[in-house]
Amino acid sequence: MIVGLLSVELHIRGARSLKDKRAVLRRLKDRLSRLNVAVAEVDHHDLRQRAELALVTVGVDQEIAERTLDTVINEVERLEPGLLVRSESEWLT
Repeated sequence: MIVGLLSVELHIRGARSLKDKRAVLRRLKDRLSRLNVAVAEVDHHDLRQRAELALVTVGVDQEIAERTLDTVINEVERLEPGLLVRSESEWLT
């Protein structure tokens, strides 16, 4: 068993308020949770155009977990082009 942790930093250009930011993040988290991952906002709670999400998946082996996290990155880019600033994966065994 392996646990994959994906940290993504997002820049929400059109957010004029925290309410705008929350709407974008809620929509994104709802869509990503369908991909067999747990999602949480972990940083930059008080900034209106910046967010950091942590996503976690559990798999039988690293290849399966890696595919899942790659799918997440692709889905973020598809749903909100230009939103993703940085992503980093970690593996816990």
